[in-house]
Amino acid sequence: MARSTGTNLPMDAWARELLRCPVTGAPLVDATGPDGQPELHSTDPDRPLAYPVREGIPVLLEADARAL
Repeated sequence: MARSTGTNLPMDAWARELLRCPVTGAPLVDATGPDGQPELHSTDPDRPLAYPVREGIPVLLEADARAL
């Protein structure tokens, strides 16, 4: 069973740490989008992107990302 990591995503902490930006490989951090929905933000300083989280599942597709 997944444990809450204190983030938007209900998963084990070790699994959460594995998530990376598929474009840059940078770590992702929890955030909230302009619409109030959860999303993940890339920490890449040169190409920061935001990825949506839909129904608790991160959508790590470049086509669905938005520039920050």
